[in-house]
Amino acid sequence: MSKREDSIATLDLTHRLRRLRRTQALRDLTQETFLRVEDLVFPLFLVEGERKREEVPSMPNIFRYSIDNALKACEELQTLGIRAIDLFGVPLVKDERGSEALNPNGLIQRGIRAIKKEFPDLCVMTDVALDPFTSHGHDGLVKDGKILNDETVEVLCEMARLHAECGADVVAPSDMMDGRVGAIRKALDEAGFVDVAILAYSAKYASSFYAPFRDALQSAPKFGDKKTYQMNPANADEAMREIELDIAEGADIVMIKPAMTYLDIARRARERFQAPIAVYNVSGEYSMIKAAAKMGWIDGERAMMEALLSMKRAGAKLIFTYFALEAARLLRQS
Repeated sequence: MSKREDSIATLDLTHRLRRLRRTQALRDLTQETFLRVEDLVFPLFLVEGERKREEVPSMPNIFRYSIDNALKACEELQTLGIRAIDLFGVPLVKDERGSEALNPNGLIQRGIRAIKKEFPDLCVMTDVALDPFTSHGHDGLVKDGKILNDETVEVLCEMARLHAECGADVVAPSDMMDGRVGAIRKALDEAGFVDVAILAYSAKYASSFYAPFRDALQSAPKFGDKKTYQMNPANADEAMREIELDIAEGADIVMIKPAMTYLDIARRARERFQAPIAVYNVSGEYSMIKAAAKMGWIDGERAMMEALLSMKRAGAKLIFTYFALEAARLLRQS
């Protein structure tokens, strides 16, 4: 017997894990993690005007919709079984204080009312942050180059109340100001909106993967960066503190953003906290897969589904993703 044959003969193969990978039926029977259409939340961009459907240059197949066309998009989402959207707006008017965010008849407010009237069962979530509305592109009020925390929180409370008044099911503060979850919860309760939920962007990192999103909303910061309020990508323990504080202040759901490069944070949060965990599969992650697929370097559909499944496996209950429509079509076929 040769040395190689002798080595093979001594292998301990009592446990052959490949046995359960041999056929598709066996793989299906032993699959541990499942992605469902109902797990997906579609971010939807609104613009002023009528009959508009503008493709975002850096995000293939993602569009900015006027409200009339947003209603058509929502109809398709519901047909596919997607139950929730997250609304963002591109206002015509931007100023230093983001005043348009508090316009009772502003773009987002009109969008919420129109969508809830047409699709009352669709879960409408709304972004609560000032960066799409400010001329400087920051998530808060600015004085002498500094982003003001407490003064910004006051504006966010009014913004959240307005969204709730228009029919939002969930308000989602993405600004990363300290104390805003508790303040928003108090403002909503005092206004009688005790049933409106808060999805807190609790661990939102100062990431390089947001660039296409800022292209979509024309909201890139005009000076500096967002490192004084968004988290340091090197920190994980701090994320647990942020999540713990937000839950204590009344957050119903907590968000980790971005998703793919922060799956360790999602896993730690899932193991530590009982609140539902959301992740945001952000624009840069979406566009990277799209670009590589266009070049023929990867199978775009397989990469998309593998990425989304990894988020669910890490512990996400909700996945905010621009892939929602494509993924839903595939899931319905399977």
